[in-house]
This record gives sequence, C-alpha cells and structure tokens, in this order.
Amino acid sequence: MLIVKLKHCSILSGFYMHEWALAESILTAAVEAAEKEKFKKISEIVVEIGELQQIAMDAFEFALNEIIAEQAGILEGVKIRFKTEESNLVCNNCGHEWSFSDMKKKLNEDQGESIHFIPEVAFVHSRCPKCNSPDFEISKGRGVSILSMKGEK
Repeated sequence: MLIVKLKHCSILSGFYMHEWALAESILTAAVEAAEKEKFKKISEIVVEIGELQQIAMDAFEFALNEIIAEQAGILEGVKIRFKTEESNLVCNNCGHEWSFSDMKKKLNEDQGESIHFIPEVAFVHSRCPKCNSPDFEISKGRGVSILSMKGEK
C-alpha cells in the first residue's frame, strides 16, 4: 500500500481509493446526522458492511482513523464498530438461495475485483448454482451504512 501525505491530507493510492471514499462518506454522514441531533461529540458509530462490498478492512480502518485525526472536533475519540451483513442471493427462477461466499469460489481475481467496486456486477459473473439461471436478486449483503450512533448533547 502506498501512502502519500500532502499538506495535512492523507491519500491512499490505487486500489484503496475505494475504501478511502467510503470512509469519507461514512464520517461525513455521521457528522451531518450528529449536527442535526445537536450532538457536541460522537462517542460511537456502528457501521454495517455488506459482504458484497469486499472492503479491505485494514485500508478502510486506516482511512477512518486518518480522517478522524485530521478533523478531530466532534469526532475526537469516537469508537467505530463494524458489523458484516452476510449476502443472500435468491434465484427468481427456482427460488434457490445462496451467498457470495458460495459464489466467490468460482470467481477469478478480476471478477472478484469488479464486484468489490460495483456489487451489482455479481449479475454478470454468477448464475444460480441449482438451475444455472442468470435471473436472481441480491436480497441483502451490499452497501455500507451507519446502523447507529451514540453521542453527547
């Protein structure tokens, strides 16, 4: 991983820009919500990460910590907890259900990488393991969201 510091701004290069952008989005959303609730300080943020996001957690946590350190203020001392939402894919043809971990075994590195950046690409690289239909839905396990926050008013 290459890290470059430019005038108080940490930038992760290449592959990890995705994690950096997600970290910025999560913290921006948390600060906006905290300000609406008139929090003086955020003490905890619980972040749910869908399995299909395939986030590089070390890079994601690094980005969160760097952004928090540079912004301080309302985020100073915040604890961030993570929960993973396992994926669930459902075939519209036969009703069979499976998970991304089942599907991942059949993907090459490039296919896995494309799903990392755009989870909906799973539709291109997968079929129902029971009936081979390409017609399925991702019922859960994608996206990154804030489940809850705690703070001081």
